Amino acid sequence: MGAIATIGLDLAKSVFQVHAVDTAGKVVARRAIRRSQLLDFFERTSPCLVGMEACASAHYWTREIGKFGHQVRIMPASYVKAYVKRNKTDAADAEAICEAVTRPTMRFVPVRSDVEQSINMMLKTRDLLTRQRTKSVNALRSHLAELGIVAGAGFKASAKLIEIVRDNTDHRLPPVARFALAEIADQIERLTEKIMKLEKVIVSSVREDDVSRRLTSIPGVGPITAAAVRALVPDPAGFRTGRDFAAWVGLTPRSNSSGGKQKLGSISKRGNPQLRSLFMVGAMAILRMSRYGATMQPWVASLLKRRPFKVVAVAMANKTARIIWALMNKGGCYEPTSAVSHA
Repeated sequence: MGAIATIGLDLAKSVFQVHAVDTAGKVVARRAIRRSQLLDFFERTSPCLVGMEACASAHYWTREIGKFGHQVRIMPASYVKAYVKRNKTDAADAEAICEAVTRPTMRFVPVRSDVEQSINMMLKTRDLLTRQRTKSVNALRSHLAELGIVAGAGFKASAKLIEIVRDNTDHRLPPVARFALAEIADQIERLTEKIMKLEKVIVSSVREDDVSRRLTSIPGVGPITAAAVRALVPDPAGFRTGRDFAAWVGLTPRSNSSGGKQKLGSISKRGNPQLRSLFMVGAMAILRMSRYGATMQPWVASLLKRRPFKVVAVAMANKTARIIWALMNKGGCYEPTSAVSHA
């Protein structure tokens, strides 16, 4: 085997595809390797540049392969696709990865540590349990509505429905319906208990981290959002400006410009949907408070008078993303400007 300069690794579950070239770009190796043999292959290979597409296991393999002295870089799959020639195969993907990783303008994904991945798993577990609880609450509401029993909107109002299900003296529910709905009520309470346990651990981790504590000083950023930012943005310095970070989250307008004419559309929704959703939820929560006379920043109060509610929420979420980038790169805490009342 000749001197390998660059390796393109197409990740898989069991069989991985390797495409290796030398300094002149000549193909040195093109082969499939089983999972059990992959680390042995890189241990026997002299340190070189290794590229792979971003996927669920990419961060793990980056850490393991990097232990052998290799320079490992992860790229978004959408950026590698342009280098695939003709039909898509594992060998063609590995060749495209090998070529893309050497491009000077290629953008790379920061590698996450196992701790950062663990925090992200905790956040995703909480999100999964929350969605399961929402489905259970909706099922309980719809079944009781069939019998003419309704309650107000919101999760807290569902507690009244659970009380009705548990009240054996309420004859509006037939015994069979009460037995079935009691199972849904039990599931809602079990899920709520599990969610609370996860939230306690998340809040505790945020309190122990200096950057996360400073992020919670920003309006609309709570412990969940701060923990998500820390887990999903391991290297904020990888973004040149706050606008680049906001664009990565997907909170900047989609551009379709040509011939000197600037055409900006709705937000691009690129980047990370988890962060974008959290930023939007925080922004809308603040704007809802303004309906009850809460003080708003002057630019927000002015924007509310001439633009729709959700457009202002997007602007606030964009602003929040830029502030987060600034605090993570430059340190310090959020210092609010003067606010005005908006009724």
